[in-house]
Amino acid sequence: MKFTDTLLLSFRTVKSNKLRTGLTVTIIAFGIMALVGIITAIKAMNQKFSESFSSMGANGFTIRFKERNMNFGGGRGGDLAVSKKGKKEKQSNLNKPITREQAEYFIRHYRFPGAVAGISVFGGRSNILSFSDKKTSPNVILLAGDENYLDLNAYKLLYGRNFTAGEVNGGQNLCILGFDVAKSFFGEGMNKGINTTVRINNLPYRVLGILEGKGSTFGFSRDNMVVTGYQNWARNFGNPGTSYVIAVKVAALKQLDAAMGEAESFFRSVRKNGITEASNFAMDKSDSAVQTAMNVLRYIRWAAIVIGIITLLGAAIGLMNIMLVAVSERTKEVGLVKALGGKRGAIKTQFLLEAIIISVLGALLGILLGIIIGNLFSLVLHTGFVVPWDWVVYGIVICTIVGLGAGIYPAIKAGRLNPIEALRYE
Repeated sequence: MKFTDTLLLSFRTVKSNKLRTGLTVTIIAFGIMALVGIITAIKAMNQKFSESFSSMGANGFTIRFKERNMNFGGGRGGDLAVSKKGKKEKQSNLNKPITREQAEYFIRHYRFPGAVAGISVFGGRSNILSFSDKKTSPNVILLAGDENYLDLNAYKLLYGRNFTAGEVNGGQNLCILGFDVAKSFFGEGMNKGINTTVRINNLPYRVLGILEGKGSTFGFSRDNMVVTGYQNWARNFGNPGTSYVIAVKVAALKQLDAAMGEAESFFRSVRKNGITEASNFAMDKSDSAVQTAMNVLRYIRWAAIVIGIITLLGAAIGLMNIMLVAVSERTKEVGLVKALGGKRGAIKTQFLLEAIIISVLGALLGILLGIIIGNLFSLVLHTGFVVPWDWVVYGIVICTIVGLGAGIYPAIKAGRLNPIEALRYE
């Protein structure tokens, strides 16, 4: 019997047992669906993290008084912190905010070829803006920076202009509105908002510009914000315990490590760190946040793989049982085939092909459902359509192996049947 004839016979047999085939395909499909669906969702999350946290590009870094923590559990650390070198240090050594004077001294004296540096400070998430008879909810983010802040953080102006160095140093009441805030005040005619006066926490500010929209991240708008000069923020809203952030962008990626090394060495002297002391500030590459998030998502991916494998093992056992039942039910058929000259190898191949066909059908259905479910998550995150092509291939290969493994013993059992005994079997 030719292989093509055996393959067609296997297809006909699978097709004739619709209920049994459907149940087995569904079991396998659920395992692959869980695996591919979670992998697709994770890829969408990776894409969103990359868009959200890598705004400075790969050739930038920040200096802050603590390392950035991405804490998904909501817990807090104790009295000890772990440095990058793995040594435990007293938390009090790290709890020394970067002052405005230290940040300004760094900006004035840090000289690296082609580097652009800027100062910024976070002004909280519970600010209220008002214009005429309109008022925002107390959830507007206030950011303060210098004339380089927009460039360093990849913000683009939709209307108006940026701060000048003189305006920042003069501490004037000037601001740049985020897209959502401007739209709530001026509607579609946002360009009319330039040079108007809005109130930030009841203090009047002249609007210099309006930023382009950046969308939202995990349900939180990145456009519900207002930017002012850091000198003005210090005068109107600041407190002595506030820590400032320094951002630096170099001309080329290959210069990044050298620029960071020089910045750390210089800023240690500004912060008066001794030779044997650890740095009481942290340096983050611009993509460090997304790398941290991706490391967390990597654990989730491994959990999804384990869940998928366990489900597929259960499906393989179920498939093996079904194939054994099929051998018992078709004993007389096997005997007839052998009596007509069918060889043991052809019988084995037929049963193996049936198991593989059922398994691959489950894989295809599971992959389709997994991609659909995973991309429902990407719709929520407002990312592009994601197809994990590597796991599409892996899913088919894994299910082929599952079908092969589940079909070997039933195929061997069918091939060993005595044709005379098989013909007498009822």
